[in-house]
Parts: sequence; C-alpha cells; structure tokens
Amino acid sequence: MKEDLQLLLNELKAREFFVEDELCLIGCSTSEVIGERIGSVGSMEVAETIYNLLATIERETGVSFVFQGCEHINRAVTIDRSNFDPHTMEEVTVVPDVHAGGSLATYAYSQLNDPMVVETISVPKGIDIGQTLIGMHIQHVAIPERTSVKRIGEANVTIASSRPKKIGGERAKYN
Repeated sequence: MKEDLQLLLNELKAREFFVEDELCLIGCSTSEVIGERIGSVGSMEVAETIYNLLATIERETGVSFVFQGCEHINRAVTIDRSNFDPHTMEEVTVVPDVHAGGSLATYAYSQLNDPMVVETISVPKGIDIGQTLIGMHIQHVAIPERTSVKRIGEANVTIASSRPKKIGGERAKYN
C-alpha cells in the first residue's frame, strides 16, 4: 500500500498536479485499502501511513490537503483553519471519528495545527482512494486524470482535476 501511494504521489508530483497554495481533497476508505468493505473496519495505522506520505508532498510542493469524511458526517471536510474561507465555507460542529468520519479524516484532525470541519468545499483537484465519492467537492468541470497507479493496496483510486466551464455557445472563443 505504501509503495503504491508513493508511486502515485511521485507520478502526480512529476506532472505538477500539486500546486502551491492550492487545496487538494483526499477521500479515503482505509477499509478498502486493506481489502474490506468501505466503512467496515477502518485502520488508524493505514491512515497514519497515508497522512505522513501526504504531509511530505505538502512540504515539498506547498499544496494543502483537506480530508473528506464518510457518509456518517455527510462527507464533511476536515481542514486546517488557515485554509478556511468564511465566504465560501460553513463550519460545522463535529469531530471525525473512526466510525463516523473515517480513519484518515480522524487522523488528520489529530495532526492539523488548528483543525476544523466544513460542510462543503469546492476544490480544483482530488484523490479518491476506495470510492469515497469526492465528486461533490470538486469544482466544475471535473476531469479524470489517468495514472499508472490504479489501486492503493486493495482500493481503487480515482484522480480528478477540473477546468473552468465553457460557456457562450457556438460564437464563443476559448483558449
């Protein structure tokens, strides 16, 4: 699992997927990573490994990772307060837990300098490990990113970026 994730992160880093001062959403089912049904067992050990690899990418690239919780907290997102924008985000009162929020969001909450949870967020990119359905937080228009790594441990992995909407009809011009 660790090797899979490191390979994926290195590939994305080489593509300049991670951008300084940009938010990147991480959705993760540690249950799926270890080959179990999503939401069934959770693993703080797997969460710690994933979080530490992501923290290295943060230090190297300047990207900021935010962490989607599971359906039991309506897929709310754990962020560091330094990334909070009161014009576009609403804080909610919840602390992620292994069985209500997921292991990675729970671990992230314990590691961030000033953690908080927001109900929704709109980010340009994301990594979905284990089909956690991050699409609700990806800006329109979401674009799938193809990578050589298709699985992290036993979990399917999907990468998304986004582009601005094309509007204006047949007479419009685009870059």
